[in-house]
Order: sequence, then structure tokens, then C-alpha cells
Amino acid sequence: MGVKPLPGRIAGLAGPQARKASRPQHERITPNRIPPLLLALFLTAFLAGFSLIPWVRTNPRLAGSLWGAVGVLLLLLILLRRQVARAGRVLRYDVVPRPVHYVQLTMHTSIYLYWGWYWREVYHYAPLIFAQIVFVYVLDMLVCWWRRDKWILGFGPFPIVLSTNLFLWFKDDWFFLQFLLVGTGVLCKEFVTWARDGRRTHIFNPSAIALALFSFGLLITHNTHITWGEEVAVSLGRPPHIYLEIFAVGLVVQALFSVTLVTLSAAAALFVMNLVYTGSTGLYQFVDSTIPIAVFLGLHLLVTDPATSPRRNFGKVLFGALYGAGVFGLYSVLGWLGVPTFYDKLLCVPPLNLMVQSLDRASAALEARFHKLRFRPLNWISGWSPRQANFAHMAIWISLFAVMTGTGFVGSRHPGSNPEFWRKACEEGRGNACQTWTRTMNVTCQHGSGGACLTLGGLWNEGRLVSRDPSEAGKDFGRACDLGAPNACRSLVALVENEGQDVFRPACDRGDGESCFILASLYYAGRGVPKDSARAVALFRQSCGGAFSREGTPSRPRRRLRPNLRRRCFERKGLETGDLYSSCRNGLSVNPSRG
Repeated sequence: MGVKPLPGRIAGLAGPQARKASRPQHERITPNRIPPLLLALFLTAFLAGFSLIPWVRTNPRLAGSLWGAVGVLLLLLILLRRQVARAGRVLRYDVVPRPVHYVQLTMHTSIYLYWGWYWREVYHYAPLIFAQIVFVYVLDMLVCWWRRDKWILGFGPFPIVLSTNLFLWFKDDWFFLQFLLVGTGVLCKEFVTWARDGRRTHIFNPSAIALALFSFGLLITHNTHITWGEEVAVSLGRPPHIYLEIFAVGLVVQALFSVTLVTLSAAAALFVMNLVYTGSTGLYQFVDSTIPIAVFLGLHLLVTDPATSPRRNFGKVLFGALYGAGVFGLYSVLGWLGVPTFYDKLLCVPPLNLMVQSLDRASAALEARFHKLRFRPLNWISGWSPRQANFAHMAIWISLFAVMTGTGFVGSRHPGSNPEFWRKACEEGRGNACQTWTRTMNVTCQHGSGGACLTLGGLWNEGRLVSRDPSEAGKDFGRACDLGAPNACRSLVALVENEGQDVFRPACDRGDGESCFILASLYYAGRGVPKDSARAVALFRQSCGGAFSREGTPSRPRRRLRPNLRRRCFERKGLETGDLYSSCRNGLSVNPSRG
């Protein structure tokens, strides 16, 4: 490391040599091989290189988000360079890899690899995750150097970015918000601090506070549609043994950092509350699991940060139990409000972070009270070291997980994962079973089940168990027809013959591209409405304007088009709609696999 600073312009990036004269003679500072601000400049240029990826260049708004992030970093770099030069400061960085960070990096990476094997959108999205990591590294070093001379170079940015992206992605056209999301975590870590155990430390888990703030903003503005949040939450359950994988890698973190009690108490609270709820209603709170996979991930990642969770055992128990109760309650509240429920695990962590010191004080007071009363129910383990006690907690957690897995409370064997359970409960009039059954069938339909789409269409058409909605019935029949479900196309035609084109026309006029597409197909084929190719062409154009794409989304896999209604619209030679379909697919596709 003892290389002299480079002369000229690069030396300027490292800071004027004259500033050394203001320091005590006995203090010797070894300059870094790569001058600090030059390192920041190099990483910023590397971030700009992501804009050269072919599928990024084809999306001006996505490329603009990357260049916007680069521009912000360059502006901060210029301002910092001027401030350093005026103050005569010497910037430096020390390489200090901390176990808490690289262990989390290993854990996150294993989850991404396994998840991506069953949902390949993860692998396609990986370059944008790397771009966020580079952005956070540069932002972190610039913010740190603005306030002090030394920055710690380690693996700290990895957990912030990787943890955040396990819960929320913004769509390509809104990707600048993804940079703001991870940047918020960095800024909160640096500026929102308090004194704890004799030193300044950040109050909030960086990922959790950023996710909570943006989740709240998305909810109050009704803009969840600009994210892949729901698709991410659902797709996490695709790998067949994902609970076991998260549990196994979580044990490593628990063994090294003694955070087992937090995860254990959160899981136990959810387990008990679900048993009480099911016993009193005959239904399941979280539909198909005692602990949804995204919540299970949250109680391993969002609440187990040693820096933002309690130190004392009783405080850890309360902290975890409150997280479990908070998730359980928020799920009900969000469902009652009619907003997406996957935010439940994200909103309650920051308030708990604020309670950490109070929980530790309460834990200390309770322990002192017990000691004064000579009430020591666990006196036989009082001689154990903290490490031995943590291993005992791990043994209890392993036992609880084995019980939940063996009884089907988590995993694919859960009774609520069978739509038939919810159908019967709906017919019996239990609670909100009809709403849950409809939502379950809709999710299954969106993931490519023609039978589920057909059943859902019939449900909306009959109006016996839910309020009748011919428009929704028609769209579900259309999806089922695409997927080849028996009698689905016939059901679609029969609906249009009975209801007329008004089944789709009002929604199409409001900009619903799917309704326009189905109506155009019917006009071209002459099924249920008079054959009218010119009108079909106009409606196909309108469906493109409604941003409708048959190429699929993360929640709706790509699929072949049924020949009896739709493929003929595009394969018939000389028909203009073939070109319309290509332009709609290429220009308005929202599939994050980037083609």
C-alpha cells in the first residue's frame, strides 16, 4: 500500500499534498494505492457501462434511470472534491471485511440461485441487481467521506441491496425508484442514528426502513402496479423445498450471531395465532401456509440484524413475538382495506427498531426483578455461556420447524393450498372464504392454469357466490381459451352471444387492452358478433394502445395462442394485424426477461 500519490490531475483527486502539514508530525497516513475519489469515479463509470446492455439500450426509460443515477453520483463527487480541497482533508479507505456482512452475502446468494432456478426472471434481473450494488458502493463512500475522512471498504452494501431485492422490484419504466429505494437505506444508515452501548449506531435496519417507506408510499398512492412486488412474493414459493433452504442457511446466521430467539419467537407467535384463528373460524389466515414464504424470509432477514435488534434474551423474545403479531394483524388490516397484503411483512419492522432500547431496558428490569424475588425457573442453565444458550435456542427452533413441516403447516402440504378447501368453505358461507377462493383462483389462473381461469370465469358469470361481473367472466374465459381449457372458447362465445359486445366494450373504451384484444379476436373470427375485419384491426390497434401484450409477465407465463380464435388473426397472410401484433409485442411488452 505505501505507494506515493500520483502527480497532476490524479493527485488532485486524492487531495492536495499541502493538507498534510496541518496534521501532527507523529501521525503518518499511508495513502491508498487507488486514490479514494478516483476509486469513486472508476465505479461510477462502471455503473454507466450497464446502460450498454442490449435490452437496457432498447428501453429509453430504463437507460435513463441508469444515467440519472450516474449523474447524481458525479454531481456528489464534484461537490465532495471541492469540499475536500477547501478543507485540506486527506481521504482514505480501509479494507475491513466484516463477518456479519459476508455471511449474509453467502446466505442471500444461495437463496437467489435456488429461487432463480425455478423462476428464471431472477437470472435475467441479475445485471440490474449488480448495478444497484455498484450504485450503493459509490453512494456509501461519498456520503461517508462527506462527514469523515475514513471509509470502510467491505461487503456492507451487499446485504442492503440483496435483502431489498428479495422483496420489491420496480418495473423497468420506473427503475429510477429502485435506485432511490436502495439509496434511502444508505442515507438512513448514515444519518438516522442514536447512542447505544456507548457508541453511535444506526437505528433502523437499512433494507427494512427503505422497504417500509416505499411500501407506505405505494399503498397511499395506489401504485403497486409499477412494481413486481406481488409477483416476487408469489414466485418465492415456486422452488419445492424453499422453506428448508431458507431454514438451513438461517441456522448459519443464528449460530454465528446469536439471533435465534428473534426468529424462534416470531415463528412461534405466528404458529400459535394461526392455530387460534383456525380453531375459531375453520379457515386459514394466510390461505395456504401458517407462515407465507415471504414472511418466513422476513423473519430470517429483516428482524435479525444484530445492530438493530435487542441484545438481551427477553428483549429478543418480545421483539420477535411483536413482529409475528404485527404481520398477522397487518395482513388482516390490508385485506380489509382491499390493498395488496404482501406489504404486511415490510411495514412493521421500523417501529420495532425504535423499540429496541426500551425492550432491552424492560428485559434488564425484569431480570433484576426476578433476581430480587429469587425467582429463577431456569437456574439450572444460568451457568451456560451465551453461545451454549444460543445452541439450546437453536435446538428448540429446529424442533418447532420440524413440527410445522411434518404437520403441513408450512410447505406444499398445507390444506389451504387446495382450492377445493376454499370452494367448500365458500359454499358453506364461512367468513371471507369466497373472497379468498376467488383470489386464489385468480392467482392460479395468472400462473397459467386454464382450468382455474375457466372456473373463475364461471364464478363471475353465475353470480351465485360472488357478485356477477360479465366483463371479468369474459376475460377469464378468454384466458382459459388461450390456455386450451375444454369448453372455454365455447363459454366465451356463449357469453358474448347472450350479453352482446357490451361485455368488453366499456372496459375497452376505458383503456383495458385485454378487453379490446378479446373483442377484436371475436370480430375477426365472427364468433358471437358479426364478422368485421376492419373493426377487428381498429380494436387490435386499441389493444396495443392499452399496453396489452401476449408475451407474458412474471405472473403470467408465455403461452401459445389458440388457433380457433387468436393465432389466425396473426398468421393469416395479408392481414394488417400481424404487423400490429409485432409492434405491440416489441414496443409495449412488460416481460422483464427482456426478450
